Amino acid sequence: MDIPETGRAMVLEAQRQPLREMDVPVPQPGPDQVLIRVAACAVCRTDLHIVDGELAEPKLPLIPGHQIVGTVVQTGGRVHQFRVGDRVGVPWLGYTDGTCPYCRKGQENLCDHPLFTGYTLDGGYSEYAVAFAQYCFSLPESFGDVQVAPLLCAGLIGYRTYRLAGDNIERLGIYGFGAAAHIIAQLAVHRGQSIYAFTSPGDTPAQEFARRLGAVWAGDSTQMPPDKLDAALIFAPVGPLIVSALRATVKGGVVVSGGIHMSDVPSFPYRLLWEERVIRSVANLTRRDGEEFLALASQVPIQTETQVFALDQANLALERLRQGQIQGAAVLVTRSAGDQVIEQGPMDDASSFSAESRPLNRST
Repeated sequence: MDIPETGRAMVLEAQRQPLREMDVPVPQPGPDQVLIRVAACAVCRTDLHIVDGELAEPKLPLIPGHQIVGTVVQTGGRVHQFRVGDRVGVPWLGYTDGTCPYCRKGQENLCDHPLFTGYTLDGGYSEYAVAFAQYCFSLPESFGDVQVAPLLCAGLIGYRTYRLAGDNIERLGIYGFGAAAHIIAQLAVHRGQSIYAFTSPGDTPAQEFARRLGAVWAGDSTQMPPDKLDAALIFAPVGPLIVSALRATVKGGVVVSGGIHMSDVPSFPYRLLWEERVIRSVANLTRRDGEEFLALASQVPIQTETQVFALDQANLALERLRQGQIQGAAVLVTRSAGDQVIEQGPMDDASSFSAESRPLNRST
């Protein structure tokens, strides 16, 4: 298989600046890595947190993107689980040391010395990417490249958030109805749970979207639901929603924050936490999460709603996500993916980058 010397990529040279399209050398895989020709890479709110400077100390320059779908075109000498021609997915968790106390306890998501795709490792806003083979997933054949890409973070982190809410849940609240929420809602409905969806005030399209996916109620995040919740998942990076969710839960209810970044949580009266309510956070994912969820996604089956952008439209996709204009998930596709590229019509001015003014309650 012919591998070029260079490929196109969207590169972050400095935070709070637009990505720059450029030719970059095609990376060489190390002994434990695979080289992937990227077909699709979904866009995540974490990418925004990195670009906007809310997550500090990324590798710079950086190729973002951690929901990568592509084909293996070269393998390192110690790679045995994948062959040239295999389709793989690459998630946020790119590497762990395997020796720290957390790794030894089966908590690799809390590894002391991790590497993260699209943050401390170059990611998938590119025609080619390398990844450690042990942290790649084989992908269900039932999903196309574009459809499966959002499952690799919105799905995986969403699933871990959902799983940490516990069992015996009949009424589940979801705050922030974006990429993760629209995936996990389908799993919850499939399991017979009632979904209560909370969106930015007045965001009726998102509320209608939630109802279309089976939510029994959808309303503003400032409202109380008609019924008390057994658990609530927070996918919007808005600290006050923790307090709102506590107020909406029953005794013993669990509130789980699924984001890597969130604004400050305000003080609240102890009575909202009393009666054995629980607040939890989610950090990264484990490979077990990925294997479990990808198997479940095929069984449900989960349908992802996507808006597709060409690779060189990455700034446009990020801006639309920043402004809350993406329903479901945005996905970048490379020119090397051929006829999978779907043009978006007249291009907006990608230079209208704005990291200052964001809607209050936008979700992963």
